[in-house]
Amino acid sequence: MTVLVPAEWARHHAMWLGFPSHAELWEENLPAAQAEVAALARALAGPGAERVRLLTGSAAGEADARRLLGEVAGVEIVPGRFGDIWLRDTGPIFAKGPDGDTARGFRFNGWGGSYELEHDDEVAGQIAAASSVPLTEHDFILEGGAVDHDGIGTVLTTGQCVLNPNRNPGWTEAAAEAAFAQALGARKVLWLGEGLANDHTDGHVDNLARFVAPGVVVCPVAFGRGDVNVEAYDDAARRLAGMTDAEGRPLQVVRVPSPGWIESHEGGAAPASHMNFIIANGAVIMPTYKPGRAADFALEALKSVFPDREVIGLPSNAILTGGGSFHCITQQEPA
Repeated sequence: MTVLVPAEWARHHAMWLGFPSHAELWEENLPAAQAEVAALARALAGPGAERVRLLTGSAAGEADARRLLGEVAGVEIVPGRFGDIWLRDTGPIFAKGPDGDTARGFRFNGWGGSYELEHDDEVAGQIAAASSVPLTEHDFILEGGAVDHDGIGTVLTTGQCVLNPNRNPGWTEAAAEAAFAQALGARKVLWLGEGLANDHTDGHVDNLARFVAPGVVVCPVAFGRGDVNVEAYDDAARRLAGMTDAEGRPLQVVRVPSPGWIESHEGGAAPASHMNFIIANGAVIMPTYKPGRAADFALEALKSVFPDREVIGLPSNAILTGGGSFHCITQQEPA
């Protein structure tokens, strides 16, 4: 048996979740971001049927977390250190190996040098130690949000991010595929092109396309006027329609309405995506950004591909001001 990353819909032992803990980063958005993360924690612990391990990054953050969530059943507050809450990218990727569970750690350079914060490069080790899972470190740069897994060795990614010279200079598709095979047990890598406009991560795939079942991938379709990602969405759908997974099965592609134009607090379009949902043991929790038909239609589309889970929409507007959403701030620990 080689190493293999389970699909996100496989059973979890726990769900790690980052809690906003640094006022100097979140400024006036801190209370609202904390409230949104607290609502997510409650949903994960409740209908999501998860053991939530809430990682805090400062004494003030721990105090706020205990005030909001200290009495919630199923939520464990874990004091720690991080630059910010994006555990999908700074934490380890858990895998199954011949000797049991393993946490795969990677070099982290602040999304290509864009946002380098103290302690972010320590997160993988902290989570692995708290989970009592050995950490296997790999000498290349990778963020967890850049790759999506189907549990049989198919990895979905974007060339915009993984082949960006600000990560691993000189990498080709072949070099990345060899690294993914060794570290993640990838048998086949599916390459998409550009991610969302204004995405601080340089196009993470978890904002663009996600595996939801064996041989089934969801990706957005533009909704309403002014969606700046029309071409990226349609290009991803075209590519996926011509792909097969590691078992040779043609992919079924399900289009999910995008949020449409969401104004960034910095001006321009925000990288808002319904693809940034998290698959929990008992639920799928999708970020929403404004009331209306886009979110309603997206929730209905996800219900069609997750008939065995409750599909829940929760606001993520304050979290989005930091550049991501629910999938970006979580990391599942497989059972």
